[in-house]
Amino acid sequence: MFSAVKRLIPVLAVVGIMSLMTGCAVNRASATLSPGADLSAIKTAYVVKHDKDKNNINQLIKTKLESKGYVVTTGPEMPTPYATDISVTYIDKWMWDITMYMIELTINFRDPKSNFPIATGNSLHTSLTRKSPDEMVEEVLANIQSAPKK
Repeated sequence: MFSAVKRLIPVLAVVGIMSLMTGCAVNRASATLSPGADLSAIKTAYVVKHDKDKNNINQLIKTKLESKGYVVTTGPEMPTPYATDISVTYIDKWMWDITMYMIELTINFRDPKSNFPIATGNSLHTSLTRKSPDEMVEEVLANIQSAPKK
């Protein structure tokens, strides 16, 4: 009986270690459009910088949108309506794993009059699949651009 348990210990150790490692390689990228949303009509955008953004994600979003042909301004949140075709908000979540890295980014395209989200994109990359903030912004914006219309 004791020898059977002794042989089982290494197997259980390997299974335990492998189960801990599976949670580290998660990634997700998605985007949705509100029914009737027409992103082709958008020419101008205002990227709202949130108060706690110490990594200038608003500037990365601005630069990526400009590279796609939009006229973009950025700054603090202002009362609606914005004088643009959309306002852009974002939520960036950071994690520590040897170094700080962005684990998740959500970007919302909003109606400048009502602040209602017309398009939402999200990217989540854990430690083993991490991407740079620039790559995360690119991924989310590309997913929003290619999201199926409802």
